[in-house]
Amino acid sequence: MRFTGKTAVVTGAARGIGRATALKFAMEGAQVVALDINTEELSRLKDELEKYTKEILCLECDISNEERVNEVAKETLERFKKVDILVNNAAIWKYHCAFADVPTDMWKKFFDINVMGTMYVTKAFLGNMVENGYGRIINVSSVAGVYGLNSMAPYSASKAAVIAMTKSLAKEVVKKGVLVNCVSPGSVSPGENLDYNSYVESSLPFIGRTGTDMENANLICFLASDEASYISGQNIQIDGCRKTM
Repeated sequence: MRFTGKTAVVTGAARGIGRATALKFAMEGAQVVALDINTEELSRLKDELEKYTKEILCLECDISNEERVNEVAKETLERFKKVDILVNNAAIWKYHCAFADVPTDMWKKFFDINVMGTMYVTKAFLGNMVENGYGRIINVSSVAGVYGLNSMAPYSASKAAVIAMTKSLAKEVVKKGVLVNCVSPGSVSPGENLDYNSYVESSLPFIGRTGTDMENANLICFLASDEASYISGQNIQIDGCRKTM
């Protein structure tokens, strides 16, 4: 199994892509640290993870709260001593509004969670990776950060920032053994669907359907593995050949 002996941290782990990724890591032998703000769904995930491993830590965490992030990082390192893999998946996105009508507070909310939250979690674990000379960081962005989506300016801008942060950090730490990459999903199946292989028809990609949670998890786990040892600073779109619209 690819991740035996590795510790993987996944944010936004209770549903959707995060849930599928946490389960995939567990299936392949990793010690899994699952972080999410939704304690009820996190408890359900814990039960699912225990089918594959007992080396689990499920913690409530609002990633926009730096103090809480640092508490979680401390607890994680006390339990597992090291972190090998970090998947920054937690984010908000369901907000459609004309640019001129977006309240300033909403811009701040998107950046506090999607950008600052990603930074807080990365900063909390990066030192341990550098100290150990090994790390894999995978940030989850979106095609919104590549194309910019209509009436979704705060989300698009925040996800573009995640892509830029990925590329910048990758250059800084690659010689220290830490590889940093980004994945940008297109249309994904509804996160509340517990079947991680489910999809629905969609006209947005040329393939004609949404991507499944597990298809996204498969890419994330590849980038987290030693099979991707020469890949860093990349943003990989997983979008079914999406139409640029």
